Amino acid sequence: MSDQAQGLRNMLTDRQDSIERTTRIVTVTSGKGGVGKSNFTLNFALALQSHGYKVLIFDADIGLANIDVLMGITPKFNLFHLVKRQKTIWEIIYKGYNDVQFISGGSGFSDLLRLSEEDLEYFTEQINELNGYVDYILFDTGAGLSKETLKFIVSAHETIVVTTPEPTAITDAYAIIKMVHGMNYKVPFNLVVNRVSEVNEGRRTAEKISLVAKQFLKLEIPMLGYINEDQCVQKAVRKQMPFSIAFPNCSAAKSISSMALAFATGEKKVDEEHSGVRGFLSRMLKLAR
Repeated sequence: MSDQAQGLRNMLTDRQDSIERTTRIVTVTSGKGGVGKSNFTLNFALALQSHGYKVLIFDADIGLANIDVLMGITPKFNLFHLVKRQKTIWEIIYKGYNDVQFISGGSGFSDLLRLSEEDLEYFTEQINELNGYVDYILFDTGAGLSKETLKFIVSAHETIVVTTPEPTAITDAYAIIKMVHGMNYKVPFNLVVNRVSEVNEGRRTAEKISLVAKQFLKLEIPMLGYINEDQCVQKAVRKQMPFSIAFPNCSAAKSISSMALAFATGEKKVDEEHSGVRGFLSRMLKLAR
């Protein structure tokens, strides 16, 4: 990995060159653990970058952060150090494979609820620095609908729900959508079906969730795509490398590349008030009060 000081200089240079960019906030979540959510987030970020988009991952899985583990990196600083005003936002950003950038959340997200007005103002100013710095910020949340995960889902511009064909994973994925909808939050959801044995299994799984959501919630839940069961994924995990880097020609890597391109080039509508990092922060801080 590159020298941290040089990395900071590069980030600041990039920041000056990206004033016109609008940053889009995406939450990645799942109804239950073990469906490959974090692995999806990391490789999805890399796929977006391979298509020319700049991405930052926020590892927001409190107590079970593993984006760094998947890359074999141990960050010295995380969001906790920002919240405590010990570091700036630029000093807690790290680079992994193919220069994908990430921030480890640590206990920092739970500390947000206890910040003084002065510390909250500092935090907001720092996070706002990211607006325009990247095209996408991906929040990798914990599984299930904790109060922290709910904040990310309803504050982001859209949410990707990762599931598998297992009945419990399908039920839990739908439960998250239903609970958020029941709280009267209008959240654009996309569905990703991981570890499918063949195309029809992926489609059937997505249809089960989509049909029930349409019938009982009056919601359209589009399928972003599916990822085949692929032995290369576990091999890459053991190597502590993203599978799209370790095995770029494997089935899973090709699927996620197509998915990322479709996602990035699809039509996105966000009103001006809720656009960018500022809109995301505004919604999240309202929920924190």
